[in-house]
Amino acid sequence: MDMKSFTGVEKSFFSRSGRTGFTTYLPYIVVPNIPSLGLLTSLRFLEWVSENPEGVVSLPTGKTPEYFIKWTIKLLNEWDKKETRKIMDENGFILKKKPQINGIRFVQIDEFYPIDPRQTNSFYNYVINFYIKGFGLDPERALLINSEEIPLAEGKHYTEVFPDNLIDLTLRHREPLTPLEKIQQESIFRIDNWCMEYENKVREMGGIGFFLGGIGPDGHIGFNIRGSDHNSTTRLTATNFETQAAAAGDLGGIEISRNRLVITIGLGTITSNPEGVSIIFAAGESKAGVVRDALENKPDNLYPATVLQRQKNARFYLTEGAAVQLNDSIEKYYREGEWTFEKTERAIYDLCLKINKYAHNLTLEDLKNDRYCSMIPGVSLDTVREVIESTKKKIEAGGSNEYNQVFLHTGPHHDDIMLGIFPCIIRQLREKSNTFYFAIMTSGFTSVTNSLIKELLLATLDHIKKGKIQMLNYKDFFEAGYKIKFDKDVAHYLDKVADNDEEGKLRGVCHRITRALVDIYRVKSIEELTDTIEKVVKVLDSSYSGEKNPPDIQKLKGMLREFEEELVWAHYGVKVQNIEHLRLGFYTGDIFTPLPERKRDIEPILNLLKRVKPTVLSLVLDPEGSGPDTHYKVLQAIAEALRQWKSEEDISSLRIIGYRNVWYKFHPAEANVFTPVSLNSMAVLDWSFRNCYISQVKASFPSPEHDGPFNQLSQKIWVEQFKRVQLILGKDFFYDNESPKIRATHGMIYYKEMKVEEFLKYARELEKSIEGEF
Repeated sequence: MDMKSFTGVEKSFFSRSGRTGFTTYLPYIVVPNIPSLGLLTSLRFLEWVSENPEGVVSLPTGKTPEYFIKWTIKLLNEWDKKETRKIMDENGFILKKKPQINGIRFVQIDEFYPIDPRQTNSFYNYVINFYIKGFGLDPERALLINSEEIPLAEGKHYTEVFPDNLIDLTLRHREPLTPLEKIQQESIFRIDNWCMEYENKVREMGGIGFFLGGIGPDGHIGFNIRGSDHNSTTRLTATNFETQAAAAGDLGGIEISRNRLVITIGLGTITSNPEGVSIIFAAGESKAGVVRDALENKPDNLYPATVLQRQKNARFYLTEGAAVQLNDSIEKYYREGEWTFEKTERAIYDLCLKINKYAHNLTLEDLKNDRYCSMIPGVSLDTVREVIESTKKKIEAGGSNEYNQVFLHTGPHHDDIMLGIFPCIIRQLREKSNTFYFAIMTSGFTSVTNSLIKELLLATLDHIKKGKIQMLNYKDFFEAGYKIKFDKDVAHYLDKVADNDEEGKLRGVCHRITRALVDIYRVKSIEELTDTIEKVVKVLDSSYSGEKNPPDIQKLKGMLREFEEELVWAHYGVKVQNIEHLRLGFYTGDIFTPLPERKRDIEPILNLLKRVKPTVLSLVLDPEGSGPDTHYKVLQAIAEALRQWKSEEDISSLRIIGYRNVWYKFHPAEANVFTPVSLNSMAVLDWSFRNCYISQVKASFPSPEHDGPFNQLSQKIWVEQFKRVQLILGKDFFYDNESPKIRATHGMIYYKEMKVEEFLKYARELEKSIEGEF
């Protein structure tokens, strides 16, 4: 496949990509960072609009379009500025006259159904604010999905027909059993008719001329999930778990997204115009697998984006991270630059996995027949033995005991530390000469559902009315008493855990909720306290699921999460005063969150580092755009704080532990420390998680990889990682080992230990891959 069909903008970006071609079924362009991805899509969009001033476009919702939107608005608003002309000239955009964008016809891709279009988590609202208003499109020329305007039986509103927002699609092919079901059945058929008319309107316009879409965790485009018919049209449909998990944050929890249907244009809709430009853009290594499947497979309904092979103008625009699993990228990794031992390890590990063979059984023929092992300089069976010995050393490093260390373990969210390196920490916690601090960088309020905090507020109110919160009777409680004895709350709760006393555990939580309420609302009496609880409950009752909470409720939810973290580490005698809650200000709960600022976000970390003076610092080390946005921003805030501290003191002896958890995993060749995990450690993880992370037990905001709480996914990952190590060392290395710890191994944690300079270099390179210039 050649680049003849590339436009001026595409040729410019491709020429700088470091690639000379592609072996995939669709062409793709790789850019160095997320702002560059936004610039490429924006320039290509404006390039197309200039040629099709009355064309039909469909643009995406979500977080991926952030820089596409920002660049487009910037370029349109600053068209005549020299800086703008320079950007366009440098990127192959030759148009001099500003495109007339108000003639464009807009087609909304998808929407939850039913949903109030006024809600900020509706895609209709997103389209109106970011595209119609943001770009200056004509709303009269937009084809939108507004739940309020879809006619239902007897002229009823969707809240009357579907009072709980549940729609039973079996009514399409069965007899209704109640009068309400009869109305619902007729309404479903009317929705189906509306979808058919929507489809017809798109076709009558000639189909979509410019489609820009993201790609979901199962490979979906629009809401065309894995398994969708490539000829599908606009329809009301259910989704799968991966899609529901991705939507949980929008809708206020998996409990809601699991049961919410969607209206989406079909794969046939997207590709109905053979001359149409269809672009899928993706950022981050978490998308690398679905990108590979979409580009390296022939049309297959398991990979929805393969339908784009119908269109000669279809493209993928990718960041380096999103492209990392493509065969072209793997080839580039091995063939370019100097050969390193990490490349050797990666090749051997991957060969063992690919042919399902233990390393000690590999033959020289196996090595020479493998595309990448054959590239190893002087490859021989000694090469395999070197990898085996290297793996043993990594395990030795992970099993060593530490003495006289000051550990500062950091996590972007509550539970990140536990899910990443819990068994690694437990071993060192038992040594008296070590000192431990835990710092959670954000308040984590977005992972607490409205229903849970309401349930706990009502329980607290009930306990107060029954006189079970006795500390309220202390004479100075509302002035100063609420600030003390936080450790007592923790001890009380854990006593009840030990006693299997569920009622006592709830009382312990209510004690902490009471302290939080007094702290946030500055109430001065029991009467004010109960009134405040009732008012907060009313606010929650009037909120829709997924709505951004006001700051006071955000803080209340965050303080619940802080209590959870204190409970976890109190298992090992860590005092509440050693658990730091930084509540960094960039964490806002908005769809597009700001970058960390020096005074607001970096200084608190710097002050913590200077006060604690750690000798070992742990942090999440996710690659480009792989975990939650918060992970990256926390990493950069810590890196900047370290740079400041380094300018004031000698911290060259500080060791950095970079860990990953459920959002992304190390390749074993990337990590230099392997920590064995026993069944006992897994049992402790499960017990601690279930009893301490009150807000996470029901897994309201799960990973698309696992329908259940995060601790189960962590265990699954550790077991998978152990299997990869077994392929290198053999099972007998473990069950026949002289060390009881090694014999008891049934899981493995990978992490990367670094010196400060190495980490700061990594952070700077990551910053370039994420932020670039805007």
